[in-house]
Amino acid sequence: MTPAFDIAIVGAGMAGASLAAALGSRARVLLLEAEDRPGYHATGRSAAFWTESYGGPAIQPLTTASGRFLREGGFLSPRGALTIGRAGQEGDVERFAQGFAALGVRVEVLGREALEGRVPGLLPGWTAGAFEPDCSDIDVAGLHQHYLAAARRSGCELWCSARLSAAIEEARGWRLVLADGREAGAGILVDAAGAWADAVAASAGVSPVGISPLRRTIAQVRVSPLAPDDLPLVLDVAERFYFKPDAGRLWLSPHDETPSAPCDAAPEEVDVATAIARLQEVAGWRIERVEHRWAGLRSFAPDRLPVYGFDPAHRRFFWFAGQGGFGIQTAPAAADLAARLLLGERAGAIDPEPYGPDRLR
Repeated sequence: MTPAFDIAIVGAGMAGASLAAALGSRARVLLLEAEDRPGYHATGRSAAFWTESYGGPAIQPLTTASGRFLREGGFLSPRGALTIGRAGQEGDVERFAQGFAALGVRVEVLGREALEGRVPGLLPGWTAGAFEPDCSDIDVAGLHQHYLAAARRSGCELWCSARLSAAIEEARGWRLVLADGREAGAGILVDAAGAWADAVAASAGVSPVGISPLRRTIAQVRVSPLAPDDLPLVLDVAERFYFKPDAGRLWLSPHDETPSAPCDAAPEEVDVATAIARLQEVAGWRIERVEHRWAGLRSFAPDRLPVYGFDPAHRRFFWFAGQGGFGIQTAPAAADLAARLLLGERAGAIDPEPYGPDRLR
């Protein structure tokens, strides 16, 4: 007999796992993961920070609404974020700070002297900064495992090595055919497949919405002197780099966004070299060696907003994708919003309209 579920979620990364946990025992849930373990792709390669400005003003409500759950659950540890600008970019920094302060984000504009106190070895020419004291590191692995465990306790079934081959819409829902020949039935199909979101939609006969994967590179470098543990997350107001400390090392990114097919992303040497060159424009630290490097895929809709909701042409197909690089820091609020939509409940504090798939049709 083919197993039957109320809801099948494709993708067991942070998006799928958090949604399965949010649905709890209110629905019979199947969580399908193409890899042999959940979180192999974007979830396992995050730069692991929570900061309310990241992703822009339209993402800030989701990030802010997620903060309490993450903090009370013990998934955040203090870091602070410092967005810096060169001489001539003071106006950009000021506008950045004023824009987010107007949304209720705690942010303080700093001058050169204060910047030197936050970033030892800061080179001349960096004259302005905006400091967000509430920025925190995220225990990504701990959060992901929390969601998987909560989903399992609620009766969710997790099938790994379960790549979706086809989804056939029938009178009562979906017949799901996996690459290994297994089948399952579900009333609603949720697309939480990250970089593969459009491909999953196509396999179900649903028109893609234009979710594009972009490669992001991170290198772990050893510098001299060692990076201080209290160094904040440092971001460029022009979005050319960011870096943060980790056990005396730096996690460093050139803020690259290289179009990519959905794949097991790997870093390119040119992007690692670019990251190092940009770091050397910021601080007088000596790069001793690159200890590790990795890349992940960040997936965006054309307007760079997430896509949450039922497809207008297929009312049993639900989008939960396009979460770029902010899907982890917004996971609690996004999962709550999506669960409410799926179950036909009243909306919570977050307005779902800006994120609906209707806008992309």
